[in-house]
Amino acid sequence: MATLSVPPVLSSPRDDAMQLFRAFKGLGTDTSAVINILAHRDAAQRSLIQHEYRTLYSEDLFKRLSSELTGNLETAVLFWMHDLPGRDAIIVRQALMMNTMNLEAATEVICSRTPSQIQVFKQHYHAKFGIHLERDIESCASGDHKKLLLAYASMPRYEGREVDREMVVKDAKALYKAGEKKWGTDEKTFIHIFSERSAAHLAAVDSAYHDMYGNSLNKVIKKETSGHFEHALKTILLCSENPANYFAKVLHKAMKGMGTNDTALIRVIVTRTEIDMHYIKAEYLKKYKKTLNDAVHSETSGNYRAFLLALLGPNH
Repeated sequence: MATLSVPPVLSSPRDDAMQLFRAFKGLGTDTSAVINILAHRDAAQRSLIQHEYRTLYSEDLFKRLSSELTGNLETAVLFWMHDLPGRDAIIVRQALMMNTMNLEAATEVICSRTPSQIQVFKQHYHAKFGIHLERDIESCASGDHKKLLLAYASMPRYEGREVDREMVVKDAKALYKAGEKKWGTDEKTFIHIFSERSAAHLAAVDSAYHDMYGNSLNKVIKKETSGHFEHALKTILLCSENPANYFAKVLHKAMKGMGTNDTALIRVIVTRTEIDMHYIKAEYLKKYKKTLNDAVHSETSGNYRAFLLALLGPNH
């Protein structure tokens, strides 16, 4: 797991809690102070700061931040205050609620996480909301998309790098038979292989498929499927090969054209900062000939921009 690229923290969680309290006092909030502290603390430190703040001031820091901040900055900071699995649980829960439904976001989070990450965030999901993730998927998704999400969220998959070459060739043939070779598509085969195989295995299947049939699985998925089902298959495939490249694409799409998709921008930056942001930045630069920091700088403003850039770290 990548660590935050931040200067060494010299203050204790108690000092941080006291500084935050001072930043909230008086007229208006010293937002710069809030950003300078919180954007440079990892999940364990943020948790300790919240604990110290409650001990010192008998007040919930989370609630205080919610009342002191507004707009995109509030959304980003509040997401950041959670640990990784707790954050995933909240994002997916919001994305699967009728009034805020965003199946693209739910699909992205579920299908880009490793099996062990999914297991932990499912436990958080149930503990926080008193409902199983599968129940919410059942009521919000439909068709092959629903079948794939349910299978992917519940299947324990191998997380190592070893692959069985015979099995790889067998799966490549099965996918060819289920897609390009067939009139119509046998979605069941795609769901079975994409939900049950390890990331390393799927990446090897894609390579074997290309060698055997001259096409990438990504192109086959595009041709043979559509909508949320297509998005889920592509997410699983691309994240099995190069998650950083996948998230660089999501960020570019969020900032492309007129207006910015701040929901996607916040979601990816906040959830990947403590995982693989270093690699995402490198992929972004390679792919779009522009640093991610520069792109974010030109698409955002004010304290919201300052917070996202602080999470991203040095501009290189």
